Amino acid sequence: MGRVKIFRIGLLILTCLAATVGAPAQQGARADSEMEFGPVVRAYLGYLRNEQEVVDDRASRREVSRAYYRRNSNRIRALRQMAIQIAEETGNDYLPELEAAARDELKNIFEDPPTPGTFKPGDVLHNTFRFLGVVRSGEIFYLFARLDPYEQAELMQKEKDKAKAQTEGDRNRAPKTVATPANAAETTTRPRRASAPLP
Repeated sequence: MGRVKIFRIGLLILTCLAATVGAPAQQGARADSEMEFGPVVRAYLGYLRNEQEVVDDRASRREVSRAYYRRNSNRIRALRQMAIQIAEETGNDYLPELEAAARDELKNIFEDPPTPGTFKPGDVLHNTFRFLGVVRSGEIFYLFARLDPYEQAELMQKEKDKAKAQTEGDRNRAPKTVATPANAAETTTRPRRASAPLP
């Protein structure tokens, strides 16, 4: 009986050691795979790793609920997936400010939340966010890139120019009234009165 207990304790210690050694090895492998990216993208992926560590730590201290832990871990994975996708597609060492929101969280980033399904990747919403796409990471997340102030100003200027052109176009298409002379009624011919012939 004592040997079985010792064996179980030994097995538990080995499992803990494997997990402790495995986590850094996994992080090391992940860091190696990130070496293909530039310093900006690597820094962002490092930031996401740190965020996950914070969430893990808070969960281990029982400071957050299981639902909170699950959603935030899923969100971090969704952001990581989109960041890598952008970096690989563009080949640039640049990432916009990314936002990931579940359907019930859209109200947190939009005053008047758009209805999912009414916008497509590339659409600009409220002159603030460009919709990037949907990522399934445990649940569905809607990924957005926040437009920088210059992009927002440029979009607003385009909208003003478009509205101005529309107004001018409406003005040019309006029917033109033809002015009639003031004495038009007087210049119309009246029928002659028939008079009897003179004798």
